Amino acid sequence: MAKGYWLPQIDVSNPEGYKAYMAATPPAHEKYHGVALVRGGKSEVVEGHVRARCVLREFPDYGAALACYRSDEYQKARPLRLANAACDFVVAEGYDGPQPPVSTSPPAAANKGYWIGHVDVAEPEGYKAYVAANQAPFGYFGARFLVRAGQREVTEGKVRARTVVLEFPSYDAALACYRSPSYQAAKKLRDGVAEADLVIVEGHGGARF
Repeated sequence: MAKGYWLPQIDVSNPEGYKAYMAATPPAHEKYHGVALVRGGKSEVVEGHVRARCVLREFPDYGAALACYRSDEYQKARPLRLANAACDFVVAEGYDGPQPPVSTSPPAAANKGYWIGHVDVAEPEGYKAYVAANQAPFGYFGARFLVRAGQREVTEGKVRARTVVLEFPSYDAALACYRSPSYQAAKKLRDGVAEADLVIVEGHGGARF
């Protein structure tokens, strides 16, 4: 069964107030088994625009991710965030289909790396050529899809129409893949047929909830 994910991107206006929100959320996350994969950390916006802080949280399935957001436990904590931060918040269904063919095994790090992208596709047929071409660099750098289109709900704010999340063995591998000649050649097929907001982020190595 495919996992479910929270993908909030946040601009914090009051760090001290935001800490109260963070302290109030663990009961909801523990109840619904929502594990933090990204929670702040190093990041680089490589395309478009995203808010300053990225979070990625994995749930057992899409239903659990939605239920956690709608739960009394989370809704009691949420006003503490609304008072101290602005947020674009997506709840997305995970991907459990074929993955890029692995051609090497990049060194793993303590913390993984992630691409978090939101995409508007203007020319679906042209975009298919990009999807076919990106498999080789993704496989070379050890990427696997966590989210690849699928069901989703934008619960707050606004993002582009399609959401994609890739996990890499490390933050360095995630950056190297984007900067590689093979991926940049694939990206040229996307240029002009789609617009993206894409951030590369370091995984979270701290508390799970």
